[in-house]
Amino acid sequence: MRGLILSLVLLFPLGLFANELVSTSYWSNTAIGGHDTTAYHQVELDRPSRLAEGSPRFTVKWNGAEWHFASQASADKFSMKPAEYAPSYNGFCANALSLGEGKIRTDGTVWEFFGDKLYLFYAERGRQRWLNGDWQQYKAQADTAWADIIFER
Repeated sequence: MRGLILSLVLLFPLGLFANELVSTSYWSNTAIGGHDTTAYHQVELDRPSRLAEGSPRFTVKWNGAEWHFASQASADKFSMKPAEYAPSYNGFCANALSLGEGKIRTDGTVWEFFGDKLYLFYAERGRQRWLNGDWQQYKAQADTAWADIIFER
């Protein structure tokens, strides 16, 4: 059964499943600590500048969560292609998933691109594990864990 689930996940982008879980705050329904997820993709900015705070003024509801953006232009960009800009696993810690630890929330401050996809981490230690290890293997493990989570809902 796990092989079938993984095959389905590989055939369809992870963001296509309706009402997937999103990493939100314990106290609100705001995704990834309120950070503007489109800003991470602005490669012309230096790394610290890509960590842009979103504003409740520019909010998009997607997958049952509120995603905040720094501007209306960023919110519109996300609205047009949310699966492209949303982090992998909807912001849950990629490292925790790869280790079989389940859904660990993140706040958007520890991040990295692997391939062309954004991944968030609970702590710098997890990011360093992926940077210095076999991130492709870790991604495969995280993909399997995420598939189990979204298909069990």
